[in-house]
Amino acid sequence: MGLRDSCVIENVGYYPVAALSMKPILCVGACAWTTLFRVGHLPRGSAKIMPDEALQIGDGMSASAACAAVRLGGRAEFWARVGDDANGRAAIASLTEAGLDCRAVRFVPGVKGSFCTVIVDGDGERVVVPRHDPGLPDDPSWLPVDRIAKGEFAAVLTEVRWPAGAAAVLDAARNAGLPAILDAEIGAPGVLDDLAARATHVLYSETGLAAHVGNAHGALTVGEQLARAQALLPHALVGVTRGAEGFYWLDGDGALQRAEGVAVNAVDTLAAGDVFHGAYAQALAEAMTPAQAGRFAAVAASLKCETFGGRRGAPDRAAVLARLA
Repeated sequence: MGLRDSCVIENVGYYPVAALSMKPILCVGACAWTTLFRVGHLPRGSAKIMPDEALQIGDGMSASAACAAVRLGGRAEFWARVGDDANGRAAIASLTEAGLDCRAVRFVPGVKGSFCTVIVDGDGERVVVPRHDPGLPDDPSWLPVDRIAKGEFAAVLTEVRWPAGAAAVLDAARNAGLPAILDAEIGAPGVLDDLAARATHVLYSETGLAAHVGNAHGALTVGEQLARAQALLPHALVGVTRGAEGFYWLDGDGALQRAEGVAVNAVDTLAAGDVFHGAYAQALAEAMTPAQAGRFAAVAASLKCETFGGRRGAPDRAAVLARLA
């Protein structure tokens, strides 16, 4: 398929979520109890720094995406297996407080809950130090995937951190004719190849796309990379988020399209990608076109960067629509 010139999608229509069916989106993956610090700068060498701000939240790739969907007026359910200790319980309590339905989360006795420390500097960049208990079981057989086939959800979004669980829900969603969305980040060897082949929408990070299709020395353009991905995944929509540049994807004719975000003063980029994925899933649940979904999600991700706090900076629907107007 040939690549035409990139174009920016503008003046696309949106409609209020209240006018639509409100089935929830299903988000499946990992979560952690995370401590965030905001500092003026990241030190070199040994140092003791007093943060300007600090907070603790439950988060994770799919978990934060689900929280973003709720902030945008949708509903979301979160499935995960979590260590049954103070960290695991605190993470799920935090996500429940944010509006997620976490009743299907499985607490695993004898396993430690994941925890993480994030330090964000004055330019919005960050250092992330996570810890996951290797004893957390991979078996997804307990997941109530029959609920996907029964039509209880509008879309499914998952990630690479729990490959077996992701594979189970992607297969069920695709078989049910639902959007089966993969947050395509770098994972263990072979994981991205396997999960991408099961998805209907493969939304890469820059590093995830390069890992999947190759881009030695940065020689390939974004269009050439996506063309390689499309050749591997002919039945999926493939796209990539590229920070301030926005979101690129290939349309049904193989043309490279771009949806821009908005200019912001970035103070915290943590969870911007997760907010994009949650907003994109919510947009598909509302039957937006790929162009509408890309623009809606790109603007939501941009606005998130204006606020410290990881996923807590996800904008509400009114803020996104105001910037789209």
